[in-house]
Amino acid sequence: MSRTLFVLAGEVSGDMHAAGVVAELLRRKPDVRVFGIGGERLRALGAELSFDTRQMSIMGFVDVLRHAGFLRKVISELKRLVRAEKPDAALLVDYPGMNLIMARFLHDLGIPVIFYISPQVWAWKEGRVGKIRKTVDRLLVIFDFEVDFYRRRGVNAEFVGNPVIEELRDEELPPADVFLRKHHIEQGAILIGLLPGSRRQEISKILPEMIRAAGMLGEQYNAVFLLGRAPHLDFRWQDHVAEDRDIRVVECRSYEVMKYSNLAFVTSGTATLEALCFGLPMIVVYRTGWMNYQIGKRLVKLKSISLANIVARGLGAAGQAVPELIQHDACAEGMVKAAMQLLDNPALAADMRAELLGARDKLASASPSRAVTAIIEEYL
Repeated sequence: MSRTLFVLAGEVSGDMHAAGVVAELLRRKPDVRVFGIGGERLRALGAELSFDTRQMSIMGFVDVLRHAGFLRKVISELKRLVRAEKPDAALLVDYPGMNLIMARFLHDLGIPVIFYISPQVWAWKEGRVGKIRKTVDRLLVIFDFEVDFYRRRGVNAEFVGNPVIEELRDEELPPADVFLRKHHIEQGAILIGLLPGSRRQEISKILPEMIRAAGMLGEQYNAVFLLGRAPHLDFRWQDHVAEDRDIRVVECRSYEVMKYSNLAFVTSGTATLEALCFGLPMIVVYRTGWMNYQIGKRLVKLKSISLANIVARGLGAAGQAVPELIQHDACAEGMVKAAMQLLDNPALAADMRAELLGARDKLASASPSRAVTAIIEEYL
């Protein structure tokens, strides 16, 4: 008799992490049927998806309110499907707003709830810990400090390692000289990465400032700019380049940006953690709408917002491993000033690279996907 797994991965990164688990699960149990929400990676594995991550890419308090009707429709349809399919277990990946609602519903139906990649309750909305305690059967966390955080609040969290390490291990990137020849980049050019994010809302607010900063830096340095494009998004960076800006932008994969750049502007999010794993000197930037920012700054209780700083220095650390430019400071002028400090001081950049590479060890695990799969198998 075949078994059924419900999966809810509402973001691009969640689709990637869930796909690693589902691929491993299908290797062990080929007859398992997977359904729910995901993206192109889960679909390629044969998952039956009612909604795509591209539809679910909604961020910020204002956008959530604006799309409240759609989100209610999604939740209603998911509940209908779960009642009809009666899955043997549920894998909820990140995406806490919807996943915690579904966790309660699933729990009430007696369906085991496995939550992979905990909500960042250590940053804000600590009240969610109570919901997790009541509705989640297995909480699988990807940062070692989360185990103690939850234990002190009565939740038995299990550290399975960070999937970023696993995904990077599977990447095959050519030597730098091969990359340079492929893109006709001269030896000695400074490579500056531009990583504007994977959501349209982020890109619309951050990419124009990154391009402006590139134009200003291009006037002072022999620089080529590597633009990391999320594969699911279609945007024209050229629209943000003024006619008098003479810069060269090479579009490539995000991991190529991280491997070959001398430094990069990185939108706060998972990309800062990936860049940390490459030891990439970076300037973290983040901009959102005015209302989102006003609400967020009153709720978020961290001294640093980027995962790179949190992993490198710790939750309560006052200092930062990499500079963060938030909201009004995340402008072209601020980016250029921070970039010049690294470009003109190689020793500072080298120290940053060494600290980031050292912090990578805190994420290590043989294989998070295998660890998560082994736990899921207990319920199938």
